[in-house]
Amino acid sequence: MKCLIIDVVSPAIAEELGKYMEVDTKILPTQEELASMIGDYEVLIMRVDPAINKTILDAAKKLKVIGVCSVGLNHIDMDTAKANGIQVFNAPGLNGNAVAELTISKMLELARHTVPACNDVKMYKHWDKYKFMGQELRGKNLGVLGFGRIGQRVGELARAFKMEVVAYDPYLPAEVFEQQHAKSMTIDEVLKVSDFVTIHMPLNDETRHLFNAHSISEMKTGAVVLNMARGGIVNEQDMCDALKSGKIGGYASDVMEKELADGGLTEGAGFDSPLFECDNFIVSPHLGAQTIDAARDIGAHIIDKVKEALDL
Repeated sequence: MKCLIIDVVSPAIAEELGKYMEVDTKILPTQEELASMIGDYEVLIMRVDPAINKTILDAAKKLKVIGVCSVGLNHIDMDTAKANGIQVFNAPGLNGNAVAELTISKMLELARHTVPACNDVKMYKHWDKYKFMGQELRGKNLGVLGFGRIGQRVGELARAFKMEVVAYDPYLPAEVFEQQHAKSMTIDEVLKVSDFVTIHMPLNDETRHLFNAHSISEMKTGAVVLNMARGGIVNEQDMCDALKSGKIGGYASDVMEKELADGGLTEGAGFDSPLFECDNFIVSPHLGAQTIDAARDIGAHIIDKVKEALDL
């Protein structure tokens, strides 16, 4: 039996599964490369890249299990996987705290301008505190779009800063909002009342470019937007225009719409965005789940699910 690992995951996965099977690693192969090699493996361990399409799954003649060390499954052709008898396991909720803490971190950075202030001191040797008047989170309205595990944890942390939490999630019963001390609202209502808006929704036909020129125009002037979900939810050109005009006070993102363009995560890859021209935009390279704590918890979960599926 053989296992193929195609992303950087907890080393415990290779160590434990290596007791039962041969384990190979090929970090971030292209779809074509993966399709050409997958036929030899019973187990595939991955995160979100590359997207697993029908061509790959049809080439995976021996494949029994796909262990996804992340939450979303929209990058896998689940219909074909099911038809081919391939079990797919993800790790829901296990990176939730890591993503929530990153959200709060970026919220504070934008509120206090710590990134440009740091650059001003280190790069330009300026020591001018008067350039960076910020604001406190205390007393501000935080709008959470997508109030699942991550969104609820963000709300919990925000309440420690004395923020008022409003949230949108059409799939939750009223009692969840009550338990989380959050007020349930529509998307339009959240955008109109929030000083900070944080996105924790999947990317689909309903959410693609949810933040566009029209929806942004309905927001408070100077509001801050945070996106730790998927880049395609925000129209980057429209957000750039709003940042330059002052309509939006800041945009922090862990994701980009074309983050995998020209190879994305591979060595030497590059891409561009109009947002890079905006001083009040801060970004990180999709590192929301990149903590040793989340990797440990996700690794243990995936090991258990693979062993259970294969009766090891």
